[in-house]
Amino acid sequence: MATDRPRTTPVARVLQVCLHLLVAGLLALAVVRALAGRGGDPAAVTAAATAMAAVYTAGPLIGAVGRSRRAAGLWLLLLGVTWAGVLLATQDGVWLAFPLYFLELHLLTRRAGLVAVTLTAVASIAAYSAHQHTASVAAAIGPLLGAAVATATVFGYQALYRESEERRRLIDELTAARADLATAHHAAGVLAERERLAREIHDTLAQSLTSIQLLLRAAQRALPERTDAAAEYVEQARQAAQDNLDEARRFVRALTPPALESDTLPVALERLCATTSARSGLPVRLHVSGERVRLPVPHEVALLRIAQSALGNTVRHAGATHAEVTLSFMAGEVALDVVDDGAGFDPAAVGGPEAVGDGDGGFGLPSMRARARALGGTFAVESAPGEGTALAVLLPVPDASSGAKEETS
Repeated sequence: MATDRPRTTPVARVLQVCLHLLVAGLLALAVVRALAGRGGDPAAVTAAATAMAAVYTAGPLIGAVGRSRRAAGLWLLLLGVTWAGVLLATQDGVWLAFPLYFLELHLLTRRAGLVAVTLTAVASIAAYSAHQHTASVAAAIGPLLGAAVATATVFGYQALYRESEERRRLIDELTAARADLATAHHAAGVLAERERLAREIHDTLAQSLTSIQLLLRAAQRALPERTDAAAEYVEQARQAAQDNLDEARRFVRALTPPALESDTLPVALERLCATTSARSGLPVRLHVSGERVRLPVPHEVALLRIAQSALGNTVRHAGATHAEVTLSFMAGEVALDVVDDGAGFDPAAVGGPEAVGDGDGGFGLPSMRARARALGGTFAVESAPGEGTALAVLLPVPDASSGAKEETS
């Protein structure tokens, strides 16, 4: 079977048609010259040309010739026999060697094709010399030059075809790779958006819903004796639900948290500490150190969300009596520390810092760590049973020296 034969392309089909016309024209020319008395016995030439034309016409009609090297070789052998008959009848049969070169090189393997072309050239030279009754260099130049041109043309075309096929294959692979890359980017975008929403839900909605639950339980305990206190708890729960709704609307649209829309990070943290204290009864104090600068919005959002999540964990799980939040502005860096005196835990017992959970499926601490790392920062947890917990976040601040200094109150 052919393994490196070029497929039938529009160009190849045009060349095939031209080759067919060339063979037909040369056979017709040989017959006309014989009938004109200038090229051998007319009857013998006509009979040999007709036989060769019949064999040649049968080749394209037999599908096996185009699919099998063996079938192509048998057809070329039979065609060569009929061509030999034309050579014996007239010296004009030498002209048919040129199209035979192309057929042999195209249908046979490279080695077999070169052998066939060599034999065809030798037969042409020998037949022409026999008809001329003399051997000369001039008689050999034509067939040899034709063989060289045909070999260079066919091998050059095959090389170009292989290069074109390789380029087409590379283009197909590139197209498939682009499609895979686009699919991967889409999947990565979907996953990134899911992770963002998961972090926002955990750090906002989940924490606020916990506060609402605590407030409603307090109101339930106050009823029916202390209706004023119960009403205050219900009002705080209503306000928390409203804040929750505002947060949900904003993080779905990936907007800045409402606490940072008009206030700086220290003010937002001060409000967070006060709200946490009012809703949970846990005293939370904020400390700010260093020269205050306006941080990039992503830094402020990350630090606020980390503080919200950390205080939420403290309220729900630590059983602490007080908590401290410290925001430190340093040269080119900003640090956030959240410390409580609660029950603590053993990080090593749960697989180390990377696997530390927070009682809600393990999403809280990994979320805080992911926020810090996304901004090129670090996140650390220090805790031990009965010794409280300390969370530390350190973020680099690009161009912190040129940041706008906040107005001190």
